[in-house]
Amino acid sequence: MQYVRLGKTGFNVSQVSFGGIPIQRGTAEDTKELVDKMEELGINYIDTARGYTVSEEYLGSALKGRREKFIVATKSMSRDYDSMKRDIDISMGNLKTDYIDLYQIHNIKTADFDLVFGDNGAYKALLEAKAEGKIGHIGITAHGIDDLKRVVNEFSDKVETIMFPYNIVEIQGEETLKEAKAKDIGTISMKPLAGGNLDDWKLALRFIALSGACDISIPGMGDVEEVVKNASVCSDLSPLNENELEEIQRLRKELGNQFCRRCGYCAPCTVGIDIPTNFVFVNYLRKYGLKDWAKERYASFKIKADDCTECGVCEERCPYDLPIRDMLKKVSQDFAE
Repeated sequence: MQYVRLGKTGFNVSQVSFGGIPIQRGTAEDTKELVDKMEELGINYIDTARGYTVSEEYLGSALKGRREKFIVATKSMSRDYDSMKRDIDISMGNLKTDYIDLYQIHNIKTADFDLVFGDNGAYKALLEAKAEGKIGHIGITAHGIDDLKRVVNEFSDKVETIMFPYNIVEIQGEETLKEAKAKDIGTISMKPLAGGNLDDWKLALRFIALSGACDISIPGMGDVEEVVKNASVCSDLSPLNENELEEIQRLRKELGNQFCRRCGYCAPCTVGIDIPTNFVFVNYLRKYGLKDWAKERYASFKIKADDCTECGVCEERCPYDLPIRDMLKKVSQDFAE
């Protein structure tokens, strides 16, 4: 395993680390097996969040007796002092620990900055928790490029890490992430496989590791096989070859910027459409030669893309500014053919 310094936290972190979203699909025992394998292979950084349902709890049980072997990061959507203070204590209880290595303000947006960093904001609660020894370091996550720039330009003295979508097809934050690194802010790539849109996991993770923009990536891992595969990337960090560079260009041309990362921030739809799942199945229809299966699954949806009322609420929530209404129209058209 290759390790890198995560900015001014001073942590030596596995270059490919663990994203804790997928463990929601499994059991506590499944999570223990994942952590067993991570310990064996040297993956030492774990990312979870208050919003990932049972993720913190499963990890807390799996880490029992070996907590000190891992750097544990979690995060909260709380914006005010009281809510963040409460969430820190909940996270500690779920994780069965008396300290959390890195606590992050989750998915900050333009409208949040004044409250978060104000007199009664979440940042104040994090500072207090740090002084009390409950947390070791403070980080922040963002999805929008303007929010990333504001964090790096205005709050680099307040945060020690920043997490942002960065992968083969999402490089809009590359220069700003490099600026963050120059200020000794640890940089973390979220969505390293572009929300499941990149099938070549090895190329995707090699690209990030060699980019110079992000210290680490945190691909979601839901089974032991994924842990083994992802960890193996660190055994080959030779420069990208000509074939890999050509494939990167092909993928960028194929996917462009208009694709769903399945982050779920668009939910709930006002009429009940499962927006990300509609996009998943149209991908099966378009890309994977599974036309009959995809159409059968789509037909089973009680509420489909063509039930969209075009209210636009989902687009207001989308951190990637996707034209969701137009994309749903295209889903409806594709399945009607």
